[in-house]
Amino acid sequence: MSNPTTNELALVEMAVSAVVTTPAVRPGQYIPYPDGTATVLPGMYGITYNVRCGDRAFGWAGDHVEPGVSIDDDGNSGRHHALHYLNCIGNEAMVTSGMAAGARGIVVGEHARILVQFDDSAYDVMAPGDRIQVMTIGQGLALTDFPGVALKKMSPRLFHALGITQSEGRLHVNVAMELPIRIMGSGAELNSEYVDQDLMSGDRALMADLGIDQMRLGDVIAIRHADHHWGRSYREGAVSICLCIHGDSVMTGHGPGILTLMTARNGEIDFTIDPKANLATLLDL
Repeated sequence: MSNPTTNELALVEMAVSAVVTTPAVRPGQYIPYPDGTATVLPGMYGITYNVRCGDRAFGWAGDHVEPGVSIDDDGNSGRHHALHYLNCIGNEAMVTSGMAAGARGIVVGEHARILVQFDDSAYDVMAPGDRIQVMTIGQGLALTDFPGVALKKMSPRLFHALGITQSEGRLHVNVAMELPIRIMGSGAELNSEYVDQDLMSGDRALMADLGIDQMRLGDVIAIRHADHHWGRSYREGAVSICLCIHGDSVMTGHGPGILTLMTARNGEIDFTIDPKANLATLLDL
């Protein structure tokens, strides 16, 4: 086996800037369970003190729980979309204002906002409104000898950390878990460079039977017959490698969120199950 080569020396590295968000709840914001009852739960935006990559994706008293710090630039559509489209998982971020100025973190997800994980010492003094600068690199990353494989949201740092090898014309990736495509839900309509796709996790017995209820935030995931080149669709023989970036939901079709990292249509990707395939280990968080 050998390591695949990339065009990473040709990539452009750029700074994008955002602020730490604050949770936003609309009046009467009840979240519906599949049986029609409803609840109010925390989960999205702001600073989440006690949830990190490596922690469980199921079982929180929350909805769409995000690890770390949620950042965005809501004031301008162009800046908001630059933040989303230029960011890649594994990019470095730095706090540039407030009491946590100088603290450095790592981009660990993209949901409605960009998710960044910092050390605990930064969370102690960080506040909504603090400005975060991300040194983005990875958009345009490609494999020299695998033109049929698309890399999505993949920084060079994460690509090397994954330890991907090639043999007999195929790429080999370690993943923590395989998901059946039949349980993929909301987000199929979105392009795979922007935001995630959620699981249909309402059938708790099925989740337990398949072992999916053991999923962790930051797990690297494989999905067979999933083509994520342009949006997310079914294609026999395709394989997509993804990342769990947010926690479960009580809403039908909005379970843990899965962000695309790699996709191939014609069998170029193979994978092996390895429980250690999680961002917390891969990026030494």
